[in-house]
Amino acid sequence: MRFSRWLTLGLVALAACKNGEAKSGGGMGAGGEMPPSVVEVAVARTDTVIDAIEATGQVEAIQAIELRPDIEGRVLEIPASEGTEVAAGAALVRIDDQELKAQVAKAEADRDLARQALARTRELLAQKASSTSDLEKAEATARGSQAELDLLTLRLGRTTVRAPFAGVVGQRYISLGDYVTTSTRLVSLQTVNPQRVAFRVASLTGQEFEGVVDFVDPVVQLPGRTILIKAVVPNPRRQLSAGMFAEARLATDVRPRAVIVPEDALLPLQGAFFVWVSKDNKATRRQVGIGVRTPGFVEVKSGVEAGEQVVVGGQERLFEGAVLAPTVVERAPVTKVENE
Repeated sequence: MRFSRWLTLGLVALAACKNGEAKSGGGMGAGGEMPPSVVEVAVARTDTVIDAIEATGQVEAIQAIELRPDIEGRVLEIPASEGTEVAAGAALVRIDDQELKAQVAKAEADRDLARQALARTRELLAQKASSTSDLEKAEATARGSQAELDLLTLRLGRTTVRAPFAGVVGQRYISLGDYVTTSTRLVSLQTVNPQRVAFRVASLTGQEFEGVVDFVDPVVQLPGRTILIKAVVPNPRRQLSAGMFAEARLATDVRPRAVIVPEDALLPLQGAFFVWVSKDNKATRRQVGIGVRTPGFVEVKSGVEAGEQVVVGGQERLFEGAVLAPTVVERAPVTKVENE
């Protein structure tokens, strides 16, 4: 009787163990496999990426001068007012030229007399009534009188101060009737199109300007270790003015077919970055090299090819070779990625 009791108890315990094993295997799929992990994936795409560096600067006119007269005298007329856009050669200031006109008239008379004297000397020399030295003296006198006339005519023309290039008349420093010398400032003049400019201007919110770099100083300026870079940008609407503070963004490299993935696909780990890739509905972890970032997206330089699916949701449950049940999610298309 005692033997039968122990035998019965042993069978009950064995049955209990088998029931426990059955319950512990309830989370497995058919054949003891784990069920697929439900994840969200996004397709790696190609896009244009612009590598850029940020700097500060200011807008400057390519040409800007303060005009001064070549002739002394009183200001007779100021044809161009401040803020007027003028063409090259336009009259800006006229100085009284009456005295010079009289001098030119006298010089013309002296030249005519010298020419007549030269003609008579040649006639006399032909008649052997004059010497070769007399002819040489008459020729020198004629050349001198012509040179004097040319000089005075040139000075007369310079009584009108003209714009050396097309631009906008700036501040005027003189008034009608002022007596000016060759050191007197008359007006300022500066170009408005094109301008040397950075691409964002603090005073013009929400606008961007693009130009072409035409000069990079090879010398590093100390102590700030800065490099001077100049670019030319069109300014047809005259929005840019000299002296404006600018935030420069200089493109150093353009990659038209860079691989772009959503930023939430990245997993940082010990100074490196990884992504989970869904390949044949199985998870594989890859280390990636990253480049330019923009809100929501990042450039992947290595580790992922365009068209591959990267996991953007549910990464925390994954392991190498895990079976996936991926759902493709769409992200807003990126038209241009820049290093902001």
